[in-house]
Amino acid sequence: MSVDHAFIEEMEARIPKGGVRTRFAPSPTGYMHVGNLRTALYTWLIARHNHGTFILRIEDTDQGRLVEGATDVIYRTMAECGLDHDEGPDVGGPVGPYIQSERRGLYGKYAELLVEKGAAYYCFCEKTESEEDSGDFQRGDDPCRDLSPEEVQANLAAGKPYVIRQRIPHEGTTTFHDVSFGDITVENKTLDDQVLLKRDGLPTYNFANVVDDHLMGITHVVRGSEYLASSPKYNLLYESFGWDIPTYVHCSPVMRDQHNKMSKRHGDPSYEDLKAQGYLTEAILNYVALLGWAPKGERSEQEIFSLAELVDAFDIAGISKSPAIFDIEKLTYFNATYLRAMDPAAFAKAAEPYIRESVKNPAIDTAAVAALLQARCEKLTDIPEKVDFFDTLPEYSVDFYTNKKSKTNPEVSLAMLQAAVPVLEALPEWTQDAIHDALIDLAARLEVKNATLMWPVRIAAAGRIVHGWIEQKGYGMGQVMNTLRLALVGAGKGPGMYDVTSFIGKEETLRRLRHGMELLGA
Repeated sequence: MSVDHAFIEEMEARIPKGGVRTRFAPSPTGYMHVGNLRTALYTWLIARHNHGTFILRIEDTDQGRLVEGATDVIYRTMAECGLDHDEGPDVGGPVGPYIQSERRGLYGKYAELLVEKGAAYYCFCEKTESEEDSGDFQRGDDPCRDLSPEEVQANLAAGKPYVIRQRIPHEGTTTFHDVSFGDITVENKTLDDQVLLKRDGLPTYNFANVVDDHLMGITHVVRGSEYLASSPKYNLLYESFGWDIPTYVHCSPVMRDQHNKMSKRHGDPSYEDLKAQGYLTEAILNYVALLGWAPKGERSEQEIFSLAELVDAFDIAGISKSPAIFDIEKLTYFNATYLRAMDPAAFAKAAEPYIRESVKNPAIDTAAVAALLQARCEKLTDIPEKVDFFDTLPEYSVDFYTNKKSKTNPEVSLAMLQAAVPVLEALPEWTQDAIHDALIDLAARLEVKNATLMWPVRIAAAGRIVHGWIEQKGYGMGQVMNTLRLALVGAGKGPGMYDVTSFIGKEETLRRLRHGMELLGA
């Protein structure tokens, strides 16, 4: 077959010159896992830090693995994360199309060019279905490698099906450089003649990547370290074409523990899973950025980064070759930090649907409830269980009224509630300050510790128990008195007792206290 040199010259003339150009090239095969998000973020940061161009390319040549709706997941995730692209399927650009299946016609022309250069050959050997589907056809000495031009032409004329395979030198070595791993040298005899173009005319992943990266002017290629083994073949392709080799940035995997990579099939979360679990996009991005990268210089101790700060600080020299372990507790810490720092109005808007999962009473102001919660939750999904007692007192056991540190038992608790009800009933103003002052004064008049009075009142008002958490942390009930919110949510954080009583109102508070007295045998 003759090579269409005019077409190739035209394609080469379109390639943008000068400036940093990076690409994120996901396959639409499902969810956006954490490793994919990290790759997208790093490629975006490299482009933005260097005032370059960021490209989104959809790699859909593996038609058997495509998942309906997965492309929409990619677009939605990128938009939510603020990772805007300058060129892509939806915005166009000078080197489109940006969907690999729409570029099908050009790969064969470049494969034929390699054949002309002697760097590839037609292979007519029969292959198994799995070999054909994967493009992975390993054979030590392919008999087609040494076919004469006449034999090749005869086979083509006869209509024999074929693939085009890369001709790897049997002698010598190939060296490539990676930002993280340095120079890596392999013996060519260890490399197989990989398939470049399959029988159906579609390229293999490895070949399409090289051709597209070149034609789109990509200067920096960011991918997982699992592609290190393929990089020598990439380099040989670049050299055979006479093309400039991009800067390679191979990132070590994100691990679920010391021995296992994160995997959806093992229950590890995707980006969408983390969002559904109540994590903020900003916190997720911040944490993911630090999974394998560390800032240098004056920012070396900094952990919390806005996206703009990441753009300013990001340097590929900070990417580590060591695997990073995904620590959900660390992510939770980041998320709590971001929640605390949110504008109150923004937090109220984000929290409202979670509050309304539990608080159905329209008279309760969700913005006011949100103000109580902002400093007291780590994830948005913490909210429903922290406020589920506003509407309805949950069922609870009489055993809750027994606490050795506050010196309470059912008898003591009953006496405390019997004393508290008339005091609260007589309050002319139902405010947090008035409730607080009345109960503190009552404890003094009864000559009991504040905790002895407050424990049964808390239980009766909220139906929650936290003594396990308190004992675990080693706190005394006297300390809890100073942070009454601990006792209202069962997790050490949430609205304080005075906040709760203020929101549910005098009538409901007294009803709950009397209910507690009934449980205790009054």
